Amino acid sequence: MTGAVEVVRAGALTTAQDGGRAGLAHLGVGRAGALDAPAARLANRLAGNPVAAAVLETTATGCAVRPDRAVRVVVGGAPCRVTVDGRPVAWGAAVRVPAGAVLDAGPAAYGLRSYLAFAGGLTPEPVLGSRSADLLSGLGPAPLRDGDVLPLGPEPSSPRGADAVPWPGIPAELVLPLSLGPRHAWFTEEALHTLTTAVYRVSPDSNRIGLRTRGPALARAREGELPSEGMVLGAVQVPPDGRPVVFLNDHPTTGGYPVVGVVHETALAGAAQAVPGTRVRFVRSGWGPGPTPPP
Repeated sequence: MTGAVEVVRAGALTTAQDGGRAGLAHLGVGRAGALDAPAARLANRLAGNPVAAAVLETTATGCAVRPDRAVRVVVGGAPCRVTVDGRPVAWGAAVRVPAGAVLDAGPAAYGLRSYLAFAGGLTPEPVLGSRSADLLSGLGPAPLRDGDVLPLGPEPSSPRGADAVPWPGIPAELVLPLSLGPRHAWFTEEALHTLTTAVYRVSPDSNRIGLRTRGPALARAREGELPSEGMVLGAVQVPPDGRPVVFLNDHPTTGGYPVVGVVHETALAGAAQAVPGTRVRFVRSGWGPGPTPPP
């Protein structure tokens, strides 16, 4: 049985996200997808879905929805208060929501992004193989507004593996393992030392495109600009102000500012949950194989 979910309270920023659009960067199409991918996958598993099914990703303030059929829902990711028609229910575990009842995932108690997985998954029309919203390109469903309606797929017939599992904690400090390159030679040795020893903080200007930082500027060893070149998930680009920016899922596929290093993808789930002001440390994990910078 299919159905739909009506958005009662959209919150600060709520989007539909799935596993993303991997493999299309050569066409200028970014990945998108859930920023905290492990949280989205775990919520889907508890709901009985394939791990890449489309979910709702909320930002800071949560959201509220009303399904038109009874449905099993899991709210995970950033911990928050969850209610059904005003009555508290479990966070991080499967909850049965009756048809017409309002499920409210409140503001994040800590962390930043919560995930709502519905049994059967959300099924808005896919674009280039994904139902994810890409805020930079505008591909996929638009960020949700009050009154929007999203279709639901039929509930899975296969049994769930578990009703509840331990959820990873939200780190108080963000430690990002960094492989230097390909453009680390554009920066002074002192700048590279600063990058891997100083404490930065998450800037309020961060978003799904990139985690911006506040802290000491990185001095360049050479001036000028690069021709635009390909960018990857986790690339640490350094704009003219010298403060590192870690590219997240909605990042551009090309860019002209030098990339001093790349953060391992496995560490980016923590970046998805890092609220403004969170301490950030870059820890050098090896030299990248990047080419010698042009003269």
